[in-house]
Amino acid sequence: MNYCENILETIGNTPLVKLHRVSAGLPCPVFAKVEFFNPGNSIKDRMALKMVEDAEKRGLLKPGGTIIEGTSGNTGMGLALAAIIKGYKCIFTTTDKQSKEKVDILKAVGAEVIVCPTNVLPEDPKSYYSVSRRLATEIPNSFYVNQYDNLANRDAHYEQTGPEIWEQTDGKITHLVVATGTGGTITGTGKFLKEKNPDIQVWAIDSYGSLLKKFFDTGELDMNEVHPYITEGIGEDFVPQNYDMSVIDHFEKVTDKDGAVMARRIAKEEGIFVGYSAGSAMAGLQQLKNKLKPTDVVVVVFHDHGSRYVAKVYNDQWMMERGFLDVKTVKDVVNSRRNLPLVTISTDEKVHEAIAKMKKFDIEHLPVLKNGGIVGAISEGGLFSKLIDQPELKESSVESVMHKAFPVVAMDTPIEKLAVYINKENGAVLTQDDTGAYHIVTKYDIIQALGN
Repeated sequence: MNYCENILETIGNTPLVKLHRVSAGLPCPVFAKVEFFNPGNSIKDRMALKMVEDAEKRGLLKPGGTIIEGTSGNTGMGLALAAIIKGYKCIFTTTDKQSKEKVDILKAVGAEVIVCPTNVLPEDPKSYYSVSRRLATEIPNSFYVNQYDNLANRDAHYEQTGPEIWEQTDGKITHLVVATGTGGTITGTGKFLKEKNPDIQVWAIDSYGSLLKKFFDTGELDMNEVHPYITEGIGEDFVPQNYDMSVIDHFEKVTDKDGAVMARRIAKEEGIFVGYSAGSAMAGLQQLKNKLKPTDVVVVVFHDHGSRYVAKVYNDQWMMERGFLDVKTVKDVVNSRRNLPLVTISTDEKVHEAIAKMKKFDIEHLPVLKNGGIVGAISEGGLFSKLIDQPELKESSVESVMHKAFPVVAMDTPIEKLAVYINKENGAVLTQDDTGAYHIVTKYDIIQALGN
């Protein structure tokens, strides 16, 4: 029988997948090392297991012990899987900028999770670094993993990730691109590959708000570079010991928006449901396309799975609130009309009066009011078919010919989603602004908006 003794034996040997659409415009082939095929859905499984096994060999982690770590989520997942199989307890600290999904997943695999504030310095007693260190001194038989300075982190990638990429590319790789945080992946993988071929370029992708690029470029630890940012899992406000900057050839910064938008593109255009950092890595590569030539072979590390970012990167509302999603909304349509007042008709007015209003204002749809509330609607198309058969209806009340009221949607609804409401039977929707005033959006409005 062909089987694994436990889930830890499935770590590694992840696939290399050629990219096609998101790599458009680049002069050379680009391949993704898709790390969410690891059992914990991220590249961090590799180093998590390595750090646990290294601690066991060194006598730092004893039977029945507690694993303590500060994590953005993925390392914690890898450590939790190792703990389950090996019989340890886990306590993790994380920051309040991490996605809720990451915290929930850690709890699901038996870990205790303590959420700490993001916008404090590493040495602040409330930071997730400081809290995890303190807990390790207070809890008996515990082991503080410290993925940032634990060199077993980069050793895992020197021993596994680097050799896999070398073998999968038949040694043809010319560029390695990694969105980097602790430094373990880029340093360990890059060191192995450069030992095989010193000409291989290793490019690190950083985030605005992180000090890593400035440190790489100047050797200066400039805290003025540090400010809050949204991208998860990459960048740092200090330099972890896992970094060997001599292995890295270039640092490139990517905005929060560009990373998030690219992650969504990878999912939609390549069918690879990736996390935030993969988007940053690919966006960074696109920024560096002028440094590439047709004979190059690029490998980009896709660190983790998109399921951990469903409430953030893959949530339209979250993206729009941060200005990351360049979509037109119902509000944009309303504003483009300079907030013209809504033309309506009351239930007790005559059909011929409704027709006169439609002609006067050159409109096809009229909401119908009764006692100040919207109770129905009439449309030019519906009236036409009725009047052909019954011309006398012109003298009837609007209430006798109206159809059900137009649906009401939120002002921030993307216009692409209005297709659910606007169809052959229903030609418009209504929306309310902050003052409570109603506005109408028709099929024609949508066509106009999408065409601009």
